[in-house]
Amino acid sequence: MKKAFSSFTEKLSRKVETEGDNANQLNVRRETEERASEQSQVPSEAKAQDFTVEQGETKEKQEKSQGQRSLEETESKEIKPGILGFLRYKEIKEDDILDLIEELRVELLEDDVSLEVTDKILDDLRKELVGKKISRKENLEDLVKNSLKKSLREILSKNYSNIDIFQISKDKKPFVIVFFGVNGVGKTTTIAKFAYLLKKNGLSVIIAASDTFRAAAQEQLAYHASKLEVPLVRGKYGGDPASVAFDAIQSAKSRNIDVVLIDTAGRMHTDKDLTEELRRVVRIAKPNMKILVLDSLAGNDALAQAEYFEKNIGYDAVILTKVDADAKGGVALSLAYKLGKPVIFVGMGQDYDSLIKFNPDWFADRLVS
Repeated sequence: MKKAFSSFTEKLSRKVETEGDNANQLNVRRETEERASEQSQVPSEAKAQDFTVEQGETKEKQEKSQGQRSLEETESKEIKPGILGFLRYKEIKEDDILDLIEELRVELLEDDVSLEVTDKILDDLRKELVGKKISRKENLEDLVKNSLKKSLREILSKNYSNIDIFQISKDKKPFVIVFFGVNGVGKTTTIAKFAYLLKKNGLSVIIAASDTFRAAAQEQLAYHASKLEVPLVRGKYGGDPASVAFDAIQSAKSRNIDVVLIDTAGRMHTDKDLTEELRRVVRIAKPNMKILVLDSLAGNDALAQAEYFEKNIGYDAVILTKVDADAKGGVALSLAYKLGKPVIFVGMGQDYDSLIKFNPDWFADRLVS
């Protein structure tokens, strides 16, 4: 997306500069014609003196006449720049950006920005630019960047929630969080990062390995739990995932643990058996929060997943993974604007401390700068 915005700015700058050169050439031509016209209209000094000066005119009168002519010439030169000064400025018109806007539309759609969000960005950009008077010396790049950032911040802030997950986790013990997400989105790693953040903020954690379907899912969680020194409740492969979640909650109560993090099976979001299984986990665990984990590299499929999970199970917030590898950024924009669900964290790497709280200003700057 950054590439698309840069291309738009570069093309607009080139167009304004070209038209500025044309205006300068017109300016020079007009000044030359005006000077030639003035010279042809002014009578020669000798003829003027023949009619007004007698033979006995004093030297003092001659000097006074010459001084007056000099003053008039100076005033004439000072007036000219004021008359032609408007040529140094360019007002951006609709026709100047129409073709560039359409090119940007295609590029945004290719960057996984939804049609609705694309229309808003371009409409905001058009309103900000059309009618602006700019000089050739003005930094057009800053003008376009500021216009884009304003629009992006508005989109990203639409459903933004500055929720303090660590504070609300202290209000009810144990605070139960269920994580959803299809295979490959980085859900298990995200749970480990989340556990690390909770511990860093002084909260005790237990993890429920309720993915009893995927081979090695529990071993993967066990590896992270061991490194983080967090207790883990496991079940048999093919066993009841809701029972594992229930056992983890009971263990948290008996051990006075603050937060329970429940992993769930990640199959295709269209899998009806998975959907029913997740509904049962939710009924048994009665979570305080349901978080959907989405892969920012999944493009429009991430939107389809989000819509499916909301319709069939429901969730409260989104964690967007692999953002550090996503040069497009369209998924986050579309999610923030269309789904009415806040993005609360983004994954920016593989380390435990790479789960970062989502901030609209930071994300907008990242997309443009």
